[in-house]
Amino acid sequence: MKIAVIGQSLFGQEVYKELRKDGHTIVGVFTIPDKDGKADPLAAEAEKDGVPVFKFPRWRVKGQAIPEVVAQYKATGAEVNVLPFCSQFIPMEVIDHPKHGSIIYHPSLLPRHRGASAINWTLIHGDKKGGFTVFWADDGLDTGPILLQRECDVEPNDTVNTIYKRFLFPEGIKGTVEAVRLIAQGKAPRIPQTEEGATYECIQKKDNAKIDWNQSAEALHNWIRGNDKVPGAWAEVDGQKVTFYGSSLVDASTAANGQSLEIPGASRPGIVTKAGLVLFGNDGEALLVKNLQFEDGKMIAASQYFSSGSSAAVELTEEEKTFAEQMRAVWQSILTNVSQIEDSTDFFKSGAASMDVVRLVEEVKLRASSCQLQNEDIYMNTTFQDFIQMCVRKLRGEDDEEELVVDYVEKNINNMTIKMPHELFINGEFVPAEGGKTYKTINPADGTVICDVSLAQISDVNKAVAAAKEAFEEGEWGKMNPRDRGRLIYKLADLMEQHQEELATIEAIDSGAVYTLALKTHVGMSIQTFRYFAGWCDKIQGSTIPINQARPNRNLTFTKREPVGVCAIVIPWNYPLMMLAWKTAACLAAGNTVVLKPAQVTPLTALKFAELAARAGLPKGVINILPGSGALAGQCLSDHPDVRKLGFTGSTEIGKQIMKSCAVSNVKKVSLELGGKSPLIIFSDCDMDKAVRMGMSSVFFNKGENCIAAGRLFVEDTIHDQFVKRVVEEVKKMKIGDPLDRSTDHGPQNHKAHLDKLVEYCQTGIKEGATLVCGGKQVARPGFFFEPTVFTDVQDHMFIAKEESFGPVMIISKFKGSDVDDVLRRANATEYGLASGVFTRDINKALYVSEKLNAGTVFVNTYNKTDVASPFGGFKQSGFGKDLGQEALNEYLKIKAVTIEY
Repeated sequence: MKIAVIGQSLFGQEVYKELRKDGHTIVGVFTIPDKDGKADPLAAEAEKDGVPVFKFPRWRVKGQAIPEVVAQYKATGAEVNVLPFCSQFIPMEVIDHPKHGSIIYHPSLLPRHRGASAINWTLIHGDKKGGFTVFWADDGLDTGPILLQRECDVEPNDTVNTIYKRFLFPEGIKGTVEAVRLIAQGKAPRIPQTEEGATYECIQKKDNAKIDWNQSAEALHNWIRGNDKVPGAWAEVDGQKVTFYGSSLVDASTAANGQSLEIPGASRPGIVTKAGLVLFGNDGEALLVKNLQFEDGKMIAASQYFSSGSSAAVELTEEEKTFAEQMRAVWQSILTNVSQIEDSTDFFKSGAASMDVVRLVEEVKLRASSCQLQNEDIYMNTTFQDFIQMCVRKLRGEDDEEELVVDYVEKNINNMTIKMPHELFINGEFVPAEGGKTYKTINPADGTVICDVSLAQISDVNKAVAAAKEAFEEGEWGKMNPRDRGRLIYKLADLMEQHQEELATIEAIDSGAVYTLALKTHVGMSIQTFRYFAGWCDKIQGSTIPINQARPNRNLTFTKREPVGVCAIVIPWNYPLMMLAWKTAACLAAGNTVVLKPAQVTPLTALKFAELAARAGLPKGVINILPGSGALAGQCLSDHPDVRKLGFTGSTEIGKQIMKSCAVSNVKKVSLELGGKSPLIIFSDCDMDKAVRMGMSSVFFNKGENCIAAGRLFVEDTIHDQFVKRVVEEVKKMKIGDPLDRSTDHGPQNHKAHLDKLVEYCQTGIKEGATLVCGGKQVARPGFFFEPTVFTDVQDHMFIAKEESFGPVMIISKFKGSDVDDVLRRANATEYGLASGVFTRDINKALYVSEKLNAGTVFVNTYNKTDVASPFGGFKQSGFGKDLGQEALNEYLKIKAVTIEY
């Protein structure tokens, strides 16, 4: 079709480009006149393509259409007018002229929020649903028939900018082009607007954006975010007009530590805290504002209200002076109406607009790639001198970046003070869950509450995924040199090592791990894992492939291994930090971003890890940690359309549900490390001392809460009684007690529900006729302690022979050494295949058995010997995919083949 595009802005530019891609002919672009010598983006794009561009300052005078203007429009011969975003009043002579009429994009779900400030009022009213309408243009009252609508959820902390960027801009472009497509096909509906639910609100301008403090916190929050960034909600503070930006609802306790700020008309003073300015509604509830702007245009972090302007200027080196002069030239090219850029030149007072901010940020990146600016940096440093000072500080690593605010829970324990974050970690910040939801995490050694932890809600998951997506697609992480990425991961490992005693102590009180084991394995192997994968960052490569069947044969085919995108990781409670490390390290090394849900009962080391990641310099949004329930947060991650990979360690039952959800949602990539019933075969020719020692470890290591624990021991009949006797002797020597006591061998089970299942598991074994040699019951002391347990005479049909205990329960069965194939049949007669083991001095037997055992890992004359360089994962219903080793990278990469004919 022949189309006239009437409008302006980047939105108009993108609609114009997509219409051309769709094969339509743009016969004319009608837009606003140049401002300060600069063409509107729509005009600039059309002029580049040689499309006629008309820049009328107005279409009407005193309510009457200007004949010359209308004549020039009609001469284009347009068959339909498309108004993607138009600030001018277009006369009906133009609207009704084309064969197919005119359509216009409107950023609300009509008939709700008619008028020019529709997005603002969607937020001000606290609507749960937003969206846009493409309708048949009318006389300017937004009452024309509806052609199509699209809706989206409005997040609790959405601003005009976030909902526009997330949905209204990208989907609005698609929707407008789709509307034109329907017109061309003769399928475009004309659905009359109903007056039921219709609203028409005034245009939001600065003079009517003043805050009325006599409202609830939620209403105040909606007013501020509904006016953020334009026109900006304001109030008088200290005798001057101050505009508020970046509002979010918070718990009133957020203001516990801070400096009071009197605000005329407010129900109580605001509190300037490290997180920002806490304000209060008349209902006593609170909101947090991140940024403030003064009448002179200067914007500051609200947390800096009482200290703004206090930092001394830095003296520039010769190299920095060269950079400053380069940027002065950039400012001059943007501010063409300014004859000379002085140190005092103000970017915005000199005529710069939002598009110029985007350009300036990109110009800085071209000249100093390590200086990664955000738009807010420009708004907060509006003069050239302040701008240069800010850039130089960033280049030096002295940029006074927003301080990481952590509301610690502190405990003096294990001869140290541990400091534990307890809030969600989203987009580089610790934040409370939506609605202030929390739950209690319990110390399994005594059953006491460690602290309240934020409980992630669906909206929190959506925020975390959005942050991870933005960090991957738009942030510096996705553009970072792989070697630099490796340096950051290595720096994170160094920080973990510096805090290893604190991490091990937190792991001990949160999961019940014995401190010495937590220090060596839970934490020690986690550090090794991050260091190992840091080294892989710049070694991920594809291959060149000869292709023989294609003609002509001058072809080059190569593969690229690329990051998947946003990855969700859901981990269990038995090795909280180590399971995080096994998956997250490979994921980050591959260049992805992460949203991780720790087990609900063991969230604390994951949150401490988040703090260390932020302090190591990992960019915002790269790592997000969401304590919460599997049924809600875990399910939401499985279902989320923006998550492209999910790595899970846990039960087979939940793994199946996750796999199904990942398939139904968006066929996301999945790796699963699930349950096990790992067989350990001990032949009579074994080293008995080693077999007893390793057999004990195979079952009781980490108090049996070990995914590869030997779930069933097959002991050759000729040594069976001797083996059992020696095991029982060793079990009796084991010290059960406080996991922080360095002499403790056996700590508490992770949580009460698991303890109860162990009791039931052993009772089932007794009822089935297995012989309970020792243990089998809860220890009579505070906490969730269970005795190391040994069963013998376990037959193949019994429940305890087939099902995993995930606890300190040794299941022993006899076999005849003369029939190796029979014991192999019994060992493999399980739906699980995670690990296995064999003890024998006969190398031929060892190799034969390791070949025949159907498991992802086979240990020969050892057990539990995992290493960061060796792949780990199961077969059958123990899952698929690998952690650790080079193979783990494949779980977080996609392979692209490129063929070039030359």
